[in-house]
Amino acid sequence: MVDLATRARHWALILTARPSVTGTADEAAFGPWLAQELRQTFAAAEVWTFPVAPGDARHCVAMLLRGTGPATVILTGHYDTVTTADYGDLAPLATQPAALTPALIARLEHATTPAEHLALHDLTSGTFLPGRGLLDMKAGLAAALALAEDFAAQQAPSGNLLFLAVPDEEASSAGARAAAVALPGIAAQRGLTFVAVLNLDAIADTGDGSAGRAIALGTVGKVLPMAFVAGVATHSGFPFNGVNAAVLLAAICARMEWAPELTDDTAAQPGTPPSLLSMRDGKAGYDVTTPATAFAAWNVLFHRRPPQDILLAFEGLCHSATRDCLTALQDRAKLQRLPGGDALPAVQVHRYAAVLQAARQRGDVDTRLATLATTLHAAGQSLPDISARVMDLVWHASGLSGPAVVVGFGSVPYLATHLSTLPAAHRLDQAVRQAAAAAGNVDVTAYFAGISDMSFFGEADEAALAPVAANSPVWDALIRWPQAGALAQVPTVNIGPWGRDYHTPLERLHVDHAFTLLPRLLRDVVVGVLG
Repeated sequence: MVDLATRARHWALILTARPSVTGTADEAAFGPWLAQELRQTFAAAEVWTFPVAPGDARHCVAMLLRGTGPATVILTGHYDTVTTADYGDLAPLATQPAALTPALIARLEHATTPAEHLALHDLTSGTFLPGRGLLDMKAGLAAALALAEDFAAQQAPSGNLLFLAVPDEEASSAGARAAAVALPGIAAQRGLTFVAVLNLDAIADTGDGSAGRAIALGTVGKVLPMAFVAGVATHSGFPFNGVNAAVLLAAICARMEWAPELTDDTAAQPGTPPSLLSMRDGKAGYDVTTPATAFAAWNVLFHRRPPQDILLAFEGLCHSATRDCLTALQDRAKLQRLPGGDALPAVQVHRYAAVLQAARQRGDVDTRLATLATTLHAAGQSLPDISARVMDLVWHASGLSGPAVVVGFGSVPYLATHLSTLPAAHRLDQAVRQAAAAAGNVDVTAYFAGISDMSFFGEADEAALAPVAANSPVWDALIRWPQAGALAQVPTVNIGPWGRDYHTPLERLHVDHAFTLLPRLLRDVVVGVLG
């Protein structure tokens, strides 16, 4: 019999020791390296890799362990991590938990913040282990591999396991999206029926672990609403001769922050309010002309609410925020007797799809759009920043005039998932609840509160993508979402490790849960699903 805890620790440490920062050569090399490690350990398994996209050096890693029958459970997680640069002089130790622990303790001896004091207590107690990527999320992959060893040691177990490790979750989930598209072909070629996906992502908990010891039956979705504001530029000595785009955008930003209209409270758990992620004007440098354009993007999470409703609410908030802003400016103009300041033009709010259509009627804007997007992407710019530049190009090609706001979406959407009423989903739900009850201290929650690759594997409303696609400036050029079948539509839950402060130098894993309880939970759920 396989010692699950020992093997989970073993895999966690060797996976963490191998760096795989998103967007680096280490991430590209990790897939082939992992495939070779799996071939050496699992002699009877079928192991292969496939690229994220043609010409992309990053690879998804797949391993199939066969039992009896076609029913197959997928164990999946990402292997890329955020940077280690934030560790400073401890960066060389960031992926070496044993060496990092005393070094971090020494650094934290002069702790000044509550977070640092808690980290010092956690590390000195021995209940937590630090390391970049150990919590997020290589310990999850490690628990799955420990379970895979146990499965492989059995004589003709019921069903099959497909281990699937993917890159790029920390950026735009290119790995999970590629894997989701590949799953129907994998199933057809190998005679498999995918009945469940167990995602292995980490949960953060700053308390006693009661929130971290959880299995989530779904995940939140995320969209990135963006507002491109076109004002009327003027010399700053005569501000009443124009409409400052940055001022209009500032009013929108103030109205959007924590807006209840964009907070999805339709699930059992409270929704997460929206928050501003990026804000800038369109000026190339300093001068005394007021900004002609400005841009902002927001993080909006949802569970049951469709993106179409989010866009409609976002549009309405832009209307009300700019209207109130102009009313305030006109009141000030009257008080100061500014010439013309009391007759400011109304701000029009357009959807990006309508602006693009107007630009197409005036000429071939699509070629220019694609060229600009691919050039900026090759230079390393982010999707939201590229979207802003593309929107600026399309706006000026449209012939429309400001003041105006153009609304759309600025990045890859993540759809919310939940378990359906289909038999496979019901069986997974029952298996999860039985495993949690057997563990005694594990909660079952409605959804995973952070965005994750579950959005591409789970049961989601793919039709909800239509308004997102139509209003995303880089959809065709860079996101390249297939027209249909981009989501796997397999019942999916999240069962992962818990810890604290991932994406910071204090990232640390709760050892007992990750190495002892988690592999057993995975095993119990797999047995419950496969029989």
